[in-house]
Amino acid sequence: MSVSVVNAKLLKDFKLHIQFDNGESGVVDLESVILKDPRKIFEPLKNRDYFKNFSLDSWTIVWPNDFGFAPEFLYDLALSQNKKLEKATI
Repeated sequence: MSVSVVNAKLLKDFKLHIQFDNGESGVVDLESVILKDPRKIFEPLKNRDYFKNFSLDSWTIVWPNDFGFAPEFLYDLALSQNKKLEKATI
């Protein structure tokens, strides 16, 4: 399934409310994904002040170090963490 992120809002710590282009949205907690990954690209994101400095490009969320999660990964993570996605209300 091909999806894109159309809106993202920081909730707390490493939790984001993400709205997808298919009209669904959900909360994604990226804490374990980021903190457990030893790759250097994740190092800046481990700092909460840096993490909250994300923006949207044409299809997903990105950080100043040009790292971004695939929107399909975020969607699947939202599905697994939320049981089912909600229709977007933002």
